[in-house]
Amino acid sequence: MTVRPKKHLGQHFLVDHNISRKIADHFSGFKGVCNLLEIGPGTGAITQFLLEKQGLNLHVIDLDVASIHHLEERFPELKGKIHEADFLKVDFSTLFGQEPFAVVGNFPYNISSQILFKCLENRNQVPEIMGMFQKEVAQRVAEPPGSKQYGILSVMLQTYYDIEYCFTVSEHVFNPPPKVKSGVIRCTRNEREHLPVDEGLYEQVVKSTFNQRRKTIRNGLKNIMDVKNLPDHPFLKKRAEKLSVDDFIELAQFVAKHKS
Repeated sequence: MTVRPKKHLGQHFLVDHNISRKIADHFSGFKGVCNLLEIGPGTGAITQFLLEKQGLNLHVIDLDVASIHHLEERFPELKGKIHEADFLKVDFSTLFGQEPFAVVGNFPYNISSQILFKCLENRNQVPEIMGMFQKEVAQRVAEPPGSKQYGILSVMLQTYYDIEYCFTVSEHVFNPPPKVKSGVIRCTRNEREHLPVDEGLYEQVVKSTFNQRRKTIRNGLKNIMDVKNLPDHPFLKKRAEKLSVDDFIELAQFVAKHKS
């Protein structure tokens, strides 16, 4: 059956087998994970190559009914593992219980950041995230401190994952072609299990300072605390984009100590 890409679902189907295989080959099975969830498989461009890998327990999830029917016909070996559902709302325990699983896919551009944040919320169950994003988003996730692209998404993902920007993908290998290039990244869980500061406060500090990114850290903190009587700290005169993950952890500890 023919599946037509739907604009409201942000679908851009991969039509280049070489790129599809290359993406599948960049999945590393980090820490021996064998459970794998592909988001937005569409017509199965990447799925077909993931199925060639030995020892993987592959599940796929898509909102598009037409794609679901197509996948059921094309991949009978995935019977019971093709899910018509919204990744952002799915209960992971219904798929893999409490076992770890990796997330891969040609992610819909319109929800790609939300996908990353959901993985972040479940980071202790998701040791690897590997797939394709709008190039700007992929670069932002992988970007080091000091640039305009470096932001909230960069810091939050890099706090718990090591990020590798794998390669850029032309817009011409999709149907329909998007208006921008794409980028493939791989995120693998680092050793930072717990922060030495409240994680909610840490996130508050990161978001409040980047929401005022043109101002100094001191001004950015005004949204969450009284900064009038804060003692001097070298970070307070800098802008958020200059701080590394370790710097933000130190800043959050400083805020925790002085926040009333």
